[in-house]
Amino acid sequence: MDGFTKYLAQRLFQFFLVLFLGISLTFLITKLSPVDPVEQSVSLMTSFGATDPRAVELMREALAELYGLKGSLIEQYFGFWGRILQGDFGPSLSSFPTPVMSLIMAALPWTVGLLLQALVISWCLGNLLGALAGYYRSNLLLKLSGALVMALHPVPAYIIGLVLLLTFGFIWPILPISGGAQMNLTPAFSFDYIRSLVLHGTLPAVTLVLGSLGTWFISMRSLVSNIVTDDHVVYAELAGVSSRTIFSQYVARNALLPQLTGLALSLGGVFGGAVITEFIYNYPGVGRLLIQGIYRGDYSLVLGVTTISIVAVAVAVLIIDLLYPLIDPRVRLG
Repeated sequence: MDGFTKYLAQRLFQFFLVLFLGISLTFLITKLSPVDPVEQSVSLMTSFGATDPRAVELMREALAELYGLKGSLIEQYFGFWGRILQGDFGPSLSSFPTPVMSLIMAALPWTVGLLLQALVISWCLGNLLGALAGYYRSNLLLKLSGALVMALHPVPAYIIGLVLLLTFGFIWPILPISGGAQMNLTPAFSFDYIRSLVLHGTLPAVTLVLGSLGTWFISMRSLVSNIVTDDHVVYAELAGVSSRTIFSQYVARNALLPQLTGLALSLGGVFGGAVITEFIYNYPGVGRLLIQGIYRGDYSLVLGVTTISIVAVAVAVLIIDLLYPLIDPRVRLG
C-alpha cells in the first residue's frame, strides 16, 4: 500500500467514525431533553376544545410512530439510522406537517454561502497579514494592523455582531440588519436581487470574518517567525535571493501547510459562530432554524439540523484532507 492510499484509507475511516459517533451522540442528547414531542403535539391539537379520549390515544400512537418514538431505546436508535439513510427526519412540530428535510434544504444554501465567503476571506486575509507581519517585522503599518487584529481576537462573535448591528443599523443606518434578502423581490438571477443578497449578507459575513481573523493571524505570524530562522531561508538570504522570492517560495508556502490542517479543524467552531450570528441578524440559515427548534421544543427539527450539520462539516473536513496531498508531496510519497 503506497503512502497516498494509506492516507486515504485513514481519512475515510476517520470520516465514518466521526459521522457514527456524532450522530449517535446527537440521538442520545435529544433523548435527555425534558420535552416530549408527542405530548406537546397532543396538547397543541387538543387546546382548541374537548376531544374524545379514545381519539387522543389514537393520535398519541400515530404521532409516536410519526416521530420514530415507538419501541425501546435500541429500537428507536436503529429506526433513527434507517430514517437518516432515507433522508427522512419526519415532520416539524413547529411547522406541522412540513417535513424537516424541506425546512433544512431551504435554509442550507444560506448558511453554506455565508460560511463559504466568511471562511475564505478570513483565512486568506488572516494568513496574508500574519505572514507579512512575521516576515517584515519592522513594518509600522503591519504592526498597527496586527495590534488591531489582536485586540479583536478575544471578543466573542456575538459582541462583534451586536456592535455592528447598532453601528450600521441605528447609528449609521446604511446596511440592512435582518433577513437574507429584500422581501418584495422575487429570487432571480438579476442585479437587484443579487445586490440585495450582498447587502443583507454583509454584516453577518463581516461578523464571522472579524471573529476568526485573529486566529489565523496569530498562528501564521508565529509559524513565519520560526521559519525565517531556518537554515534554508538564511542561506537564500546570503545567496542574494530577493526578499519577495524568499517570502513567497521559502516562507509562506511552508507555513501554509499547517494552516490548511487548521482550516479543517476550525470548521466546527466556525459553524458554531454562524449559529449565533444568524440568530442576531435573523438570517434565514440552519443556525436560526436550530435555535428556533430549541426554543419551540421541536424535537425532529433539532435532530435533523444537528445531524445534517455534522454530515456537512465532516464532508468539508474530508474534502480539505483529500486536497492536502496536492500541496504537501510528502503525503503522496508516504
